[in-house]
Amino acid sequence: MPLPLHRGNGLPLYQQIQQRLADQIQAGVFKPSEPLPSIQKIAAQMGVSQMTVRQAIKSLCEIGMLYSRQGKGTFISGIKLEKEFRHVLSFSEEARAHGATPHSRLLSFSIQKPSEETRAALALADGDRVFRLHRVRYEDSLPISIECSCLAVSACPDLMEIFDPDTSLYERLADHYGIQLAITEEVIEVGKANMEEARLLQVPRQSPVFLFTRVSFREDGRPVEHVKSTYRGDRYKIVNRLMRTRRSVLGASHIL
Repeated sequence: MPLPLHRGNGLPLYQQIQQRLADQIQAGVFKPSEPLPSIQKIAAQMGVSQMTVRQAIKSLCEIGMLYSRQGKGTFISGIKLEKEFRHVLSFSEEARAHGATPHSRLLSFSIQKPSEETRAALALADGDRVFRLHRVRYEDSLPISIECSCLAVSACPDLMEIFDPDTSLYERLADHYGIQLAITEEVIEVGKANMEEARLLQVPRQSPVFLFTRVSFREDGRPVEHVKSTYRGDRYKIVNRLMRTRRSVLGASHIL
């Protein structure tokens, strides 16, 4: 690093390192998907402790300029992927739209009693059972999300026999059962990765994540799927495109 850090000017050293690295990323010194130099190398160049560098890198990961892969190092983020809200898309369809190849790692696939939340979301009767499909979803080789889908067994009774968990569930529902998912209701929250989520997504513990809860419906309004997903905050951004209604078409009672 050509310029020395300013000591004693009131700005913490880790913030100065954070700004230096951010400037270099924005200037193209480090390219998207390239590994960042090691903490040891940066610390030696800057004349600071490794703990100080680690704090700076953590801050850059939290704002999405860097991302970590357990056991492999820290990498430069590319442009964050937009989460699509204008159309009902499966994860596989979204991945292909990003120019990536979708892939899944199965964690579990079972028939079980639904939670109260799932029972209410799918309008199930007492005694109904659900398929619970738990997967890590990848774009190319990068883990992007952890997804847990629940569907009523009565809607697709032989799903475990005919579905390959590494493929698109939505495509299988359409091809084999004629179930077309046309409408979704989705709630988005922000959280921090717990130990298990961090391990599966290959990010540091307490990294920011998006928490999605989705209910998908057929065109006639019947609920089909209840999903809870955890998405990496360093690789996704939420974009909403809104249109302002002209005041002339608003009733007087709506004008504040």
